[in-house]
Amino acid sequence: MSEEPGGERVVAGRYRLLSPLGEGGMGTVWRARDEVLHREVAVKEVRAPAGLPASDVERMYARLEREAWAAARIADRNVVTVYDVAMEDGRPWIVMELVRGLSLAEVLDAEGPLSPRRAAHIGAEVLAALRAAHGAGVLHRDVKPANVLIANDGRIVLTDFGIAMVEGSSALTMTGEVVGSPEFLAPERALGRTPGPESDLWSLGVLLYAAVEGHSPFRQDTPLSTLRAIVDEELPPPRRAGPLAPVVEGLLRKDPAERLSAERAQQELRLVGAGGAPRADTARSVPYAPTVAALPQPYPRTYSPAPPAPAAGAPAATTGVTRPGRDRRAAVALVAGVVALALALAGLAYALLDGGDGEPGAKGTGGRASSPARTGDDGGGGGTPKTDGPAPSPTASEEKEEEKSTPPPQTVSVTVTGAHTEYSGSCPPAHEEAPAFTATFTVGRLPAEVSYRWVAEDGSVDDPGWRKLSFPEGGGRTKHDTVVVTTYSETGVFESGIGVEVREPVRTTSETVPFSVACEPETPSGGASASPSGSDDGY
Repeated sequence: MSEEPGGERVVAGRYRLLSPLGEGGMGTVWRARDEVLHREVAVKEVRAPAGLPASDVERMYARLEREAWAAARIADRNVVTVYDVAMEDGRPWIVMELVRGLSLAEVLDAEGPLSPRRAAHIGAEVLAALRAAHGAGVLHRDVKPANVLIANDGRIVLTDFGIAMVEGSSALTMTGEVVGSPEFLAPERALGRTPGPESDLWSLGVLLYAAVEGHSPFRQDTPLSTLRAIVDEELPPPRRAGPLAPVVEGLLRKDPAERLSAERAQQELRLVGAGGAPRADTARSVPYAPTVAALPQPYPRTYSPAPPAPAAGAPAATTGVTRPGRDRRAAVALVAGVVALALALAGLAYALLDGGDGEPGAKGTGGRASSPARTGDDGGGGGTPKTDGPAPSPTASEEKEEEKSTPPPQTVSVTVTGAHTEYSGSCPPAHEEAPAFTATFTVGRLPAEVSYRWVAEDGSVDDPGWRKLSFPEGGGRTKHDTVVVTTYSETGVFESGIGVEVREPVRTTSETVPFSVACEPETPSGGASASPSGSDDGY
């Protein structure tokens, strides 16, 4: 970086910094001039948090550079275009198109809550950007009003794809770090679990709620209490959302598998944005297979069965939000134990008082009067002593009643199938070309709840926690879950296999499906070099 006599700094000998446009925890965004192409651009100066060890800083900057190049692959009018990644002073400077306008956060501050129709229009454009990114294998992970730009020409642009968020440090990763704006985090991310496209959909639901209500639904006084509310509290009913309410409620379901699908949400948002109303069943739970953006690198690696620690500032959140659930389960177990004890005592009393000897007059005889006959003592009472003959056989109706009262044992079968299991090309692979695996679960009877996790070929754990699938009474007995493998490494070959382990209601495992990802270096279009050192040419 050089400095001209006029006091303006020049990055990579090409981008002249003119004035700051905004500043955040990760750095400053500058209005700059590209001296080669003679156009104004936005340059994001990235700074590592103070106090971060040098090794972590280097790893962070390398990851930021790779994710910026990944974001440059997204071609959509609703996504800010990344032109270049210039390495200067050992850190990346992200060069993007300059969008003239205001952020949605600034509009809300100036104008107050939006009408449902206008909010739906903005939401539909943001969702189009998210779908384009997910199709390219990129998660946003920080969807919020400050990252949505409303251009002067009316264009809606989503910024900071793969730039604001840094998760994981390995070539092939599936981390559970909690990073981002707490009030816009999905419950699974607040619990330190793996984010996926459904996590971005939750954040979009919070954005829509904030746009029409003027505040986010789960905001509390502290980040910890906000995370607790996201995980444990019910969604406060939106009062100003009007026809947009079913879409918001569909996106803000706690279980990622039950959230409104991206395709369905976009249809409904377009409809509301045009002045219509969503379908009546939009707010109902609909099947939606969750998709994980990435799995950990197969080799070399070290796994721990314990969930990974959340990012700095949020370690207590995971503990705090999960303890109430354990307390509730303990209370339920205690109540169930008391009920079972009461039933056992009642059954014992019944057996002592009404021993069921099978005699025709037994039910009409008092306990005391029939006691001698039951014990085999003639007692001088004139009763017929009980003999030690064989017990009477149950009648056919009794056998049928017993069969009805005893349900068959629960069964769970799981199979895993793979698609695009051998990938070779530039990394990260496009979403539709990356290795994908679908687990099919079938239960023997309803209702049921299956607890499971994805495991690697060598038995090591790929999930930070156990997942759950609910099979309600009256629903189907088969459900699916899909994961997609991706990598941000530029070169290398990764080979492994993936399967599923079921813990409850019965223990079983699937066969593992092998896969391989071969990353080959790619030269960006136009002959520009994507080397870590950067260059004067755009991407």
